[in-house]
Amino acid sequence: MQELSSEWLAQLPISDIQTVTPVAGGDINEAYEIQTSQHKRYFLKVQPGRGQAFFAHEIEGLRLIGEVARVPEIITSGEIDTDGFLILGWLEIANGDQFELGQMVARVHHQHEQRFGLDHDFKLGRFPKQNQWQTSWSTFFNQQRLQPLATLAQQKGRWNSQRAAALTVIINQMQTYEAHHHITPSLLHGDLWAGNALFNAQHQPLLIDPDVYYGDREFDLGVTTVFGGFTDAFYEGYQHEYPFQPGIADRLIWYRFYYVLMHVVLFGESYGPFLDQICATLLK
Repeated sequence: MQELSSEWLAQLPISDIQTVTPVAGGDINEAYEIQTSQHKRYFLKVQPGRGQAFFAHEIEGLRLIGEVARVPEIITSGEIDTDGFLILGWLEIANGDQFELGQMVARVHHQHEQRFGLDHDFKLGRFPKQNQWQTSWSTFFNQQRLQPLATLAQQKGRWNSQRAAALTVIINQMQTYEAHHHITPSLLHGDLWAGNALFNAQHQPLLIDPDVYYGDREFDLGVTTVFGGFTDAFYEGYQHEYPFQPGIADRLIWYRFYYVLMHVVLFGESYGPFLDQICATLLK
């Protein structure tokens, strides 16, 4: 993590900064807690050398989700010496009711579009995302998520015949399902693991770090099943607000495959056994 110089900090649109302390901020950004002499606290994200444009997608996601759900307060964003930055309101994290969290996620998914995708791509992340509008979910997910990710896995030597066969099974199953069922494009969080679904000091649920687009709502639900952290009450709350479609359990594995493959691509074969277990289930 880079040390922010006094000259760099002086260019932030925050006055009377007293302390700047590095904090955990995920794998993508450098993150800091800012405290001012007026006892105000902020969460600062920095993306070295990537410019202001890097955070535009996250800001749009927070605004879209924030229309119906609780998200961190956006203070400001900008660029200093080619480094992009985003300042959010500081959050004190506590415990809360997972039933309410499930209801809140369902309200996000109730935000619908006519097509799958988004009005812009997000090419500045570690896995560039193509979001061109599509009328078919299976076409969108295959061409703009699964295939680009499989190509990256091949380039990194993290692909094999079993993984390729599992991918073919998923594509065929998705196309067959979509031929007989209507899938409504829903606003997705896009990275809904437990670390991005929190509770504030008032024990209210909130969502952070979105990677939004409009897709099958079961994608987000599939991601919640990968690493745990969501209780039965979460799914009960979701179901209360937006009932599941029959047979959902058989489809969530498509999205577990994608999410674990992404971890293999980004972080290596330590996730390989998990992915291969998923593949074995698909190929039974």
